[in-house]
Amino acid sequence: MSAADILPFFRAWVRNPLAVAAVAPSGPTVSSLMVQEITADTGPVIELGPGTGVFTRALLERGVRQRDLTLVEYGSEFIPLLQRRFPGARVLWMDAAWLQRERPFDGAPVGAVVSGLGLLMMPPEKVTAILAGAFGYLRPDGAFYQITYGPRCPVADAILDRLDLQASCIGQTFRNLPPASVYRISRRHPHM
Repeated sequence: MSAADILPFFRAWVRNPLAVAAVAPSGPTVSSLMVQEITADTGPVIELGPGTGVFTRALLERGVRQRDLTLVEYGSEFIPLLQRRFPGARVLWMDAAWLQRERPFDGAPVGAVVSGLGLLMMPPEKVTAILAGAFGYLRPDGAFYQITYGPRCPVADAILDRLDLQASCIGQTFRNLPPASVYRISRRHPHM
């Protein structure tokens, strides 16, 4: 996280704390944890709520090419920053809950979704829409990676059951402000 990331992130949080789930961008420890299972071979990656791009940078360090990245951001203040920092990535200004309705993707199925969204702050209907939309693009063995600052998976068991998904914690760190955990959400019965 650079000093240049903190001010725009904090300003966005002050304007809308429910939309920006943390007071500061994620640090390098949780960023590495978030992308540890993703490589250039994963294929196209969708990032939901990239903010200032800390997970995006971590994805690039793992070998994911910018042209294989689609960044979905709702906060308009982050769009020009993302376009400037990642000119080869596709940056979409939209709500992640619109993924299924808007159908913004064609081509190769997505290998991973990385989410910095504050799912704990969202109503269950919106969380369901986000996951259903994301899994509509993920290939059968693809996974959805979600950060959380809460004590357990931010997706309720009822939503996981309804969508036939499972969640497992792949790691946690206290070297982040606030401390964070990362969950991998995948299909229970992938159809190959």
